Amino acid sequence: FPTAAMEFQEERGIIAMSPVGKDSAGFSLLELLVVLLLLGLSSLIVLPAIDKGLREREVKQSALQLAAVARNLRSRAVYDNALQRLIFNPLENSYQAAAGNKVVLSSDAKITGIEGAEPLGDGLMQFLFFPNGSLLGGEVGISSREGTSHYLIRLEPLTGRVVVVKGDRE
Repeated sequence: FPTAAMEFQEERGIIAMSPVGKDSAGFSLLELLVVLLLLGLSSLIVLPAIDKGLREREVKQSALQLAAVARNLRSRAVYDNALQRLIFNPLENSYQAAAGNKVVLSSDAKITGIEGAEPLGDGLMQFLFFPNGSLLGGEVGISSREGTSHYLIRLEPLTGRVVVVKGDRE
């Protein structure tokens, strides 16, 4: 490779200068304030809807959790060949399996009605799950504190099915 002396050429560029405040490439203060106002108004509309959705999700989760406990008690009654109990305390907004821990519903959900259960006294109610797979039938209503969403947990007596239904009693 033969080498030769290289010459550097000076590059020239065009520099355009404009006086301060005369260019129109930025946003004015008024435009920024309008955008901030629109963002604030949209958050006023969206945030309550998100909050309502989260509260309704808590109610649904409480209903599904109660249904899972009832299904588990039915399975344990059949498997262990022993009577199982699901005890409700509407005054404390809680329930428990006879040998299990007490479950208190979230602050967004409340027990709104219990039908078909045996009264135990002191406001307690119980559903019985029998070793043959049947159970003491009835319904447990769970609603949001505001009353906007309702779920029914139906306990079918002969088949032992536990069904969660969204909406009011029919």
